Amino acid sequence: MGNAVYTIGREFGSGGLVIGKALAERLGINFYDKELLQRAAKDSGFCQEIFENHDEKPTNSFLYSLVMDTYSAGSYSSAPFLDMPLNHKVFLAQFESIKKIAEQESCVIVGRCADYALADNPDCINVFIHAEIEDRIKWISKRLNITENKAKDTIQKKDKQRASYYNYYTSKKWGDSRSYDLSLNTSKLSVDDCVEMIIKYRELMNK
Repeated sequence: MGNAVYTIGREFGSGGLVIGKALAERLGINFYDKELLQRAAKDSGFCQEIFENHDEKPTNSFLYSLVMDTYSAGSYSSAPFLDMPLNHKVFLAQFESIKKIAEQESCVIVGRCADYALADNPDCINVFIHAEIEDRIKWISKRLNITENKAKDTIQKKDKQRASYYNYYTSKKWGDSRSYDLSLNTSKLSVDDCVEMIIKYRELMNK
């Protein structure tokens, strides 16, 4: 059995980040959110600011086959890679770092198409966290200290951005239950409930 890896996809304001952190803490393993950007910058030699500027932001001209061919070659100095637009390079570097991390350790990774990068990893459990829009509005309004109308606009913008990024790079549909092993509703489940269910799923999977 390989490393136990968990990926967390999440609607904005659903608590996915909190659940990911709680799961990692409960299991005593590393948690990667913004930390993934630091790792990708270190692995690729790119400036971390570049990854932050392109973090989970969609692109309109991603050449999937070109990137996959370059990934197979495994070289940042190959001609196809050098000729790529910057956002393509950023995605590829992040893609490689996700795979390296999963090979080296058990961990929790939030967002960044990690479930897709680890699609061939039998020890990876992919989770999607969602909640009712009313609950998300209240949570974001309180967390960011903004009006509920502003919170709703922010949620819609963030969800659209994440969906566009995920759908484009993975050729799957963000939030579609068929793309994940577990889909958990935090309007009905607490953070602890979600952590327990994810751990229980691993136990059942390993029987």
